[in-house]
Amino acid sequence: MKRLSVTAWYALVFGLFLGLCIWKFGNPVILDQKIIAPVTAADYLSDTWPIHWAGWLLLPLAAVGLILMVKNPWSWPATRWLGLLPLGWLGWQFLSAGSSVDAELTTATLWQLGGCAACYFLGVLIFARAQVWRWLLPGLFAALTFCLVRAINQHAFEFPENYQMLVQGEANGWTNFPAANVAEMKTEGIIITTNGLDVANPVILTKFLKGRVSGTLVYPNALAQLILLLWPLAFTLALACTQKLKPLIRYAAIGMTAFLGGLAFFWTGSKLGWLIAMGIVGLYLLRRDWSQKLKLAAVALVLVLGLGVFAVRFHNYLAAGATSVSARFDYWHAAAQTAADRPVFGTGPGTFQRPYARLKSPTAEMARLTHNDYLEQFSDSGFPAGLAYTAWIILALVVVGKKVWSATDPALFAVFAGVLAWFVQGLGEFGLYVPALAWIAFALLGILVGMNPKDCTQDGR
Repeated sequence: MKRLSVTAWYALVFGLFLGLCIWKFGNPVILDQKIIAPVTAADYLSDTWPIHWAGWLLLPLAAVGLILMVKNPWSWPATRWLGLLPLGWLGWQFLSAGSSVDAELTTATLWQLGGCAACYFLGVLIFARAQVWRWLLPGLFAALTFCLVRAINQHAFEFPENYQMLVQGEANGWTNFPAANVAEMKTEGIIITTNGLDVANPVILTKFLKGRVSGTLVYPNALAQLILLLWPLAFTLALACTQKLKPLIRYAAIGMTAFLGGLAFFWTGSKLGWLIAMGIVGLYLLRRDWSQKLKLAAVALVLVLGLGVFAVRFHNYLAAGATSVSARFDYWHAAAQTAADRPVFGTGPGTFQRPYARLKSPTAEMARLTHNDYLEQFSDSGFPAGLAYTAWIILALVVVGKKVWSATDPALFAVFAGVLAWFVQGLGEFGLYVPALAWIAFALLGILVGMNPKDCTQDGR
């Protein structure tokens, strides 16, 4: 058996770290101050961890990566703009921090954005070499599987049981709970006092009743982002790597991959995620070795069926006026106004909630992030950061898309499909501020940018 290189071992360890991020660092970095550090062994296993711990874990890993880069120098493999733009974007974040309206939020955010840049450059300069990137996958897929199983368990068992428990507790005046537990639930907002009565928080009850799952992440749309990012690659490898196995084992592996990813994704209830998934399926169809008419007909069929399922699945949401869409428009209007008011440095990385508290419409709920990663760069850090980030991502996706469109290795296109879906969903979400999402996405983007074109030769289609 061939011994693993030092770089392969490094990739394996880094993949385990990224898997740990899925398991324990699935909250946005701006909530770091609200996360209580675990104390007991049980707490370490069951609870999320403070986000700044992720930064301290990444720091030595990045340092080792830098040493590997120095010892094994490699020329920049793509247009220099794909190195200069992320450096310019990150550098402007630090300049913007000097005029931040909330130093604590900005400090936490700088750790997160610095981690994004570090993972990107590690992907370009280390993990893209000689298929080393595949050693990231054991840790990533182990954590993804755990997250998906957790999500399905939430819908099938955890949420219904919790709902019934709260309803019965309220009916019994909470006498069926120890006093310490009741006090804890009041502190966490699970029990609220209304008209002198302790009742179950209706928001929590509605959450359990809807059954939208989040796995180990902050909320359902974040899980949808993770599935869109990693599941295409997981399913592709399930098809490709099981060909020599016995048929029963092969079909069981493929079926389990489809079951876990498909069911968890459906139960996230992500509207934008559903539309993006339709687009990714269409992208796969356009790569097929079919006639142009057949490909267009297949894409049209996907659109009709996908939109039909969307209309049925979300008919209550649409009938209620698509409230989350109107809420996002309020966030975006406030972000645009903030960017116009402070066009050079913004209000400081991670501080959107500060101007939004002042600018939001009276009936709107409070939001901590813009729910648009691109627009938030303009609002938080000014036009230079916003333009640099947007140009970086668009240029990277165009360059990588051309590189892998006819790749012989289906895994490479699957990585691209997942990365593309994730960055598109950034138009309506805040994945850039969640370590479990952003650091994986930027590592994969870096891998694609740094991939040798010889590994993406055309296959004759």
